[in-house]
Amino acid sequence: MIKLRCVVERITYQNPDNGYSVMKVNVKGYNDPITLVGNLLEVPVGSVLLCDGNWKVDKRYGSQFVAESWEEVMPATIYGIEKYLGSGLVKGIGPKFAKLIVAEFGLETIDVIESDIERLHEVPGIGKKRVEKIAESWEKQKDIKNVMLFLQGYGVSTAYAAKIYRQYGKESIDKVKDNPYRLADDIWGIGFKTADGIAAKMGYEKSDLRRCRSGILYTPSTFPLFTMPNVAQPTVCGHW
Repeated sequence: MIKLRCVVERITYQNPDNGYSVMKVNVKGYNDPITLVGNLLEVPVGSVLLCDGNWKVDKRYGSQFVAESWEEVMPATIYGIEKYLGSGLVKGIGPKFAKLIVAEFGLETIDVIESDIERLHEVPGIGKKRVEKIAESWEKQKDIKNVMLFLQGYGVSTAYAAKIYRQYGKESIDKVKDNPYRLADDIWGIGFKTADGIAAKMGYEKSDLRRCRSGILYTPSTFPLFTMPNVAQPTVCGHW
């Protein structure tokens, strides 16, 4: 697995359902943008990403870096911050206001938005309603990132993580912690085996009643409805 730090230059393709994306990114040491592919949910132009993955050569599109997992890190330069904020990621901030905000706060811009957003009133042309809109959008983006990092920590692919976030929103972490088996009921494409794998990584016991319930619902689809007499039948609670 290779680590790649990059800045998103443009988005060539993005599937809104599962987050699968094709992007052009700038990487230190490369003269031209490289192609990055993977399930990159809600990643806008200007984002700084730290990706784990590998290179591959596509017969049609040539060399690509395939991201298996990723995390977003905040840009550390004036140019990077301005481009990040002006990308459309944060509702209420376009290129014009991004330039004004960065001109006012410089490298402290991200910290101001994160911890003292009312200071945006110091920027000419930004009123109360715009600050409220920016604050709401910023919090939503934080929710998405927190959910993605949490789920990736338990081996959930970004494609599934995108579906989970769309189903549960900001409650995703609490709902998955409370009962990961609900994923098999609520999320199309996630079955008992996938949910069971997530639960195991979270420390759920094989005899947990939530596992038994979900497994019982799953069993009829995998085993015959009839049973042979005097033949032990499998269960999903860790016993035969």
